[in-house]
Amino acid sequence: MAQISIKDSKSETPISYATISFGDGQGLFADDEGLFIFTEKLYADIDTLYISALGYTNKTVATSGLGKIILLDEEVSELDEVILIAEGRRFKEETLKPYLDDDYYNCWLPTIESEIAVFFNNPDPALTKISTIHFPITLESKDWDKRNRKNADKKPFSTLFKVKFYKNDKGTPGQVLTYENIVFRATEKGGDVYNLDVSAYNITIPKDGFFVSLQVLGYTDKSGKLLPNKKYKELKGPEGTVKIPTNFRPLLPFTDEISLHHTYIKRVFIGGNNWIQFKQGNIESGLLKKGLNNYGIGFTYKVYKDE
Repeated sequence: MAQISIKDSKSETPISYATISFGDGQGLFADDEGLFIFTEKLYADIDTLYISALGYTNKTVATSGLGKIILLDEEVSELDEVILIAEGRRFKEETLKPYLDDDYYNCWLPTIESEIAVFFNNPDPALTKISTIHFPITLESKDWDKRNRKNADKKPFSTLFKVKFYKNDKGTPGQVLTYENIVFRATEKGGDVYNLDVSAYNITIPKDGFFVSLQVLGYTDKSGKLLPNKKYKELKGPEGTVKIPTNFRPLLPFTDEISLHHTYIKRVFIGGNNWIQFKQGNIESGLLKKGLNNYGIGFTYKVYKDE
């Protein structure tokens, strides 16, 4: 079993949570130390790896010459200048509440192959900074017969998520707003909303609005360390073995209380990484047939008053 490390070509420091694509719709992620496992026995039909990470130039690596270390070159930043907000400056804080639902059948089943992004308009013409993102999650009861009881014991999970922020590029997610790796671990003990404090990243809202995305990295151990998760279930059929993406917990509740189609989906291991609007005609989904058009993320923001 070969453990491979992804590092910065100049500093040789590990690059956390890099994406390793196999070019056939499959792939995996490096952990917080930039490590991943790849062997010819596990991936006999793969001859090329496509490596990508926030803030770095993409790299293609042939598996025939694969060493123990892969070095990535830092990409020249095209991010806008960070707007520094003086401490003590007056502001008001507003919250757009998340949309909650504990019905299993009203939920998106997260898979490692998918990234899901939600659009938000700029809520105020003044200088506005994102402080907290509220991610709704649905908890499942251990006992199916008690699933409608609020006090029922919940199925345990410990799942690592990656979060990204994007500019609005003519209605779809565009350039990232920060190259920082933003991750969080959710468990069944945290309730039906995960409140992610992002105030330290100084993300001000562009005038055209922004997208925030969520992507499952996999299950973790008790300390939050990413485990070598099985990304696919192999089902044998008359036409051979078919790989079905593994569904991870928690589930993500969708809502019909937002009339516009603000949710977008993409498959991260497929070349091009094209975003698709979550809408009838674009995607086949039982959620859309029920009118559940959007993942109901909420967020809290600070509106700064003119001095």
